[in-house]
Amino acid sequence: MTEQRTDPPGAPRAPATDMSLLGIYLNDHLAGATAGTARIRYLLRSCRGTALSDALAPVAAEIAEDRASLLHIMRRLDVPVRRYKVYAGRAAEQMSRLKSNGSLVRRSPLSTLWELEAMGLGVEGKTAGWQTLRDLAATDARLDARQLDDLIERARRQRATLEELRRKQVGVTFRQT
Repeated sequence: MTEQRTDPPGAPRAPATDMSLLGIYLNDHLAGATAGTARIRYLLRSCRGTALSDALAPVAAEIAEDRASLLHIMRRLDVPVRRYKVYAGRAAEQMSRLKSNGSLVRRSPLSTLWELEAMGLGVEGKTAGWQTLRDLAATDARLDARQLDDLIERARRQRATLEELRRKQVGVTFRQT
């Protein structure tokens, strides 16, 4: 399924977007967004009542909003949601909780560090996804370039916040007691 274009006669035609590949790409990003949303909510619950939780709460809300934005963009592009990929993303996130981080009885500070690093990587991937869609907006009128610019900028702010929190967590995790 490719995009139908009605360019004026004689106008140079931009290549149509391969919707099959774009559908796979967006569903893969949706799986990642699902995992990331679940991961940051889990991290918030794990550190409830701390300064870290207070700093993460706005980022968590934005990450959930970004997932909703992706779903909205997919609807606008008529890209069906592949539920099995969403479920796979959720399952992968839950399985990652089983990783041992040096403590069996209580939460290890290494878990928090690892989760902040994972969230940072996820936000970098999300930024790349938004940038890809922004590039496609030049030839696909269904994509709102201004919205994508805003999403890219927000992801960059999220990444900076996560990096600042990660660096603070390094000191907490590896301090000598």
